[in-house]
Amino acid sequence: MPTALWIAHVEVSNPDAYAEYAKGATVAIAAHGGVFLARGGNYVQLEGRDRPRNVVARFPSLEAAVACYNSPDYQAALAHAKGASVRDLMVVEEIGE
Repeated sequence: MPTALWIAHVEVSNPDAYAEYAKGATVAIAAHGGVFLARGGNYVQLEGRDRPRNVVARFPSLEAAVACYNSPDYQAALAHAKGASVRDLMVVEEIGE
């Protein structure tokens, strides 16, 4: 089964509320087998809309990533991000080698 990447592009408008989201999301993501590959940090915007916070996490499968998003723990964390950020979030399967 292919692994999957959770990719978020975020513009934070309320850092305190977003920090609460990040705490809860970290726990929920780990509970579903997610591992962060990038979380903030330096980047170069080459095309499209620039959102200064970029996050990539790897999950064991597409299904695990979606289950994480729909989990009660993640949804509770996400409540802190609503109104505190503008986000694009997708999950994409990795290709096998």
